[in-house]
Amino acid sequence: METALSAERLEVMQHVEKDLDSLMTEYLKPIEENWQPTDFLPDSSKDNFFTEVKLLQESCRDLPYDYMAVLIGDTITEEALPTYESWLMDVIGVDQVGHPSGWAKWVRSWTAEENRHGDLLNKYLYLSGRVNMRALEVSTQFLIADGFDIGTDRDPYRNFIYTSFQELATNVSHRRTASLAKKFGNPHLSKICGVIAADEMRHAKAYKAFVSRILEVDPSELMLALEDMMRKKIVMPAHFLRESGVKIGDTFSHFSDAAQRLGVYTTNDYIDILEALLLEWEIGAVRDINEKAEKARDYLMALPARLRRIADRTRIPELQYEFSWIN
Repeated sequence: METALSAERLEVMQHVEKDLDSLMTEYLKPIEENWQPTDFLPDSSKDNFFTEVKLLQESCRDLPYDYMAVLIGDTITEEALPTYESWLMDVIGVDQVGHPSGWAKWVRSWTAEENRHGDLLNKYLYLSGRVNMRALEVSTQFLIADGFDIGTDRDPYRNFIYTSFQELATNVSHRRTASLAKKFGNPHLSKICGVIAADEMRHAKAYKAFVSRILEVDPSELMLALEDMMRKKIVMPAHFLRESGVKIGDTFSHFSDAAQRLGVYTTNDYIDILEALLLEWEIGAVRDINEKAEKARDYLMALPARLRRIADRTRIPELQYEFSWIN
């Protein structure tokens, strides 16, 4: 990124940083009061542990194949937190050495909350007896080792647009897996997916608030960043997902197909999220922007309708892929 642009971004990040303490109080929970994975799992120190595990396994026995695939893919995505944290720590304005109490504190605290999701789902899947845990662990290691390229560079504007979108997408995904678990007769798993979904919505509100504050002070540049991200398309953080012996990204496309078939996360959900963000940030009403930003705004406001026309012609593959993760 150009030096002049970097300097402008840094100035805006320092401006928003002044409100970070109140934003953290609003959108993150005190650690002592937060739920932990153990709260939702059988207690291995109790005499009834094996009885509870048996009941858990019985409740998972009839979960459909596609559902298990989506749940495992969601778990691996959540487990790749080290990648996401290291990426955000490198964003302009995040300084964990010179100013560790500002943006760096937000990134670490957000990561700490997110980290519970993978821990909980991983332990649940381990106890379920339905999963080849070694294959899952190999995919997780690949995903962290392969990293990702989400098209944001070190730009905080693009990164916060991305995280706003992404947190809403994971909220939809976990909310739907919660509803389906209930439908499939597993209220325990439904509760687990539900508490994770609630976290994702809280985090989405935080990142949306960051973007709103940037929009107030640098609307033209934010508009151009949003247009750029939407032209590239928002890729999922696990878009490099793979299994042993499988090319980078191939497993992710099969995981996405399973999610579409189940209705857990679809092309229309992507468009709904875009529409919701355009509305929340009042993109159509933004004024005092330069000519390039005005063109960007016109493109963005017309985009949902254009994407819906394409989505209407898209067919979801019916073929079930055989994942190495599922016993």
